[in-house]
Order: sequence, then structure tokens, then C-alpha cells
Amino acid sequence: MPNYTLQVNGTARNVSVEPDTPLLYILRNDLELNGPRYGCGLSQCGACTVLVDGRPTRSCVTAVSSLGAKKITTLESLGSKDRLHPLQKAFIEEQAAQCGYCTNGMIMSAKALLDKTPRPTEAQIKKALAANLCRCGTHNRVVRAVQRAAKEMAA
Repeated sequence: MPNYTLQVNGTARNVSVEPDTPLLYILRNDLELNGPRYGCGLSQCGACTVLVDGRPTRSCVTAVSSLGAKKITTLESLGSKDRLHPLQKAFIEEQAAQCGYCTNGMIMSAKALLDKTPRPTEAQIKKALAANLCRCGTHNRVVRAVQRAAKEMAA
């Protein structure tokens, strides 16, 4: 099998996999990063979202061979238990997660938005998160969490 060196959370990680192996499988199975979740496997739900060069990317349909030297960022690199990222903190404070399955994708998509647009409008937040599905219906809380994080990050 071919070898690939992936730039994951600021660290070069070597894997030996088939070229069409989805990034999600590598992150979860080989690198033991469990932030990105398997949801639909069809790029429709957003649970597997990671950032690739700062852009939200569905890792379930992203072949390892397409990545090259691009920088991959997962939820694990945003914060720690002792020092949460403002988005993680805001999601907790707003109780934006019910079952929590979609939270990875919501936070990663919101991070990409806030990196590009530090003071987004409610409409911009909704547009950025529109492709991330939540079956529990916590969308209003998610929007409030992103607004809260934006205020904290701008301060």
C-alpha cells in the first residue's frame, strides 16, 4: 500500500493506506482522533467535518490521495479540558448539544466561519451551518453559541 504523510493538527502523521481511503477512516481508525464522526458516509450530514487548509471538508468522502500537503484540523486541536476554545465553551454554556453527534461538524464549520468572518450576522451563521444536520433540533442554541463565541473572540 502507498504511504502518505498527512499534516494533522500541526503534526506530520504517516499512514499506509489505499489511495481512495476516506480521510475519516484514517483519522478515526489509524490516528485515533474521534472528533469527526461517521454520520451518513455521503457528505450530507456534516458529522465528519474537519478543516482542510481552513475550509470545512467532509472527511467521509475525501480520499487521502487528494490531500497532499494540505493542513488538516480536527476538533481535538481546538482546545483541551483545561483550556476550551471559545466555541467549545459557548456550546457548553448555551447547551447547544443534545445528543452531541452533530457537534463536531457544527463547531468545525463555525470555526471556519469565525476565522473568515469574526463578527458574523445571524444570517451568515445560519448559512455557514446550513449543511450540518441536527436531528435533535438544537439549531437556535447552536446559533446563539456561535454568536457568544464570536463576541468572546472579538473581545
